[in-house]
Amino acid sequence: MIKKIRIFLALCLVVAGSLVLVPLQVLSMRTGLWPETFILKIWHRMIARALGLRIHVRGELSSQRPLLVASNHISWTDIMVLGSKVDVKFIARADMANWPMIGMLSKLQRTVFIERERKRSSGDQASEIASRMANGDAMVLFAEGSTGDGNLLLPFKSTLFGAASMAISEGAAQEVFIQPVAIVYTRLHGVPLGRRHRPIAAWIGDEDLMPHLKVLLAEGALDVELHFGEPIAFSKGSNRKETARLMESRVREMVQAALAEPRPSR
Repeated sequence: MIKKIRIFLALCLVVAGSLVLVPLQVLSMRTGLWPETFILKIWHRMIARALGLRIHVRGELSSQRPLLVASNHISWTDIMVLGSKVDVKFIARADMANWPMIGMLSKLQRTVFIERERKRSSGDQASEIASRMANGDAMVLFAEGSTGDGNLLLPFKSTLFGAASMAISEGAAQEVFIQPVAIVYTRLHGVPLGRRHRPIAAWIGDEDLMPHLKVLLAEGALDVELHFGEPIAFSKGSNRKETARLMESRVREMVQAALAEPRPSR
């Protein structure tokens, strides 16, 4: 009964808040009355609160531009975790555009949707991302190319760093800064998530969105750590594969550190 009440109240918060914030974001995008991420950050925080996410931040988003953020990926909630704390834009798989709530949220923050299976369109997509970075947007790349269960980091795909190469080759920038970021779900109701229970926070593969959303709304009180590493400069002579391996290594180190010593719940 308590879980049903929690789900009802959380959904009411999201619906009521969205009715106010969506028109404000549309107004902002058309008039420039506020920075594009101003309303979005409030919206992300509202959804994170409804889900019961308690976010602990270590480090900070780099002020250097152009900036590509290379992050691990565990769940669709990663968007709320990042979007509630820093001014970033996202790169997401194409089918997300049609998801309830998440699709609308993504479109309202000018997410770049990519179709990884269609190689013919990859050049245009990389060019758009490069252009956005050159114009000052910090773009978030979920470099594993898929979601994991939170226990193991999947290999970072070097092809996804093509936007950095294109920004340089097209003359949009002489170098691109790439910053490693780790997202780690550490506690549920204040109790550390062990290897067996950590997948509770994960949304993996082709799992339906609504059942996972229902579980999160029913549980609530999920602690997540957001770690920002030191950025590196990617220039004309940089190697994408080596950069992908370096980012993967640094993100893995931050993930392991967070799992070994999770911050106390509060």
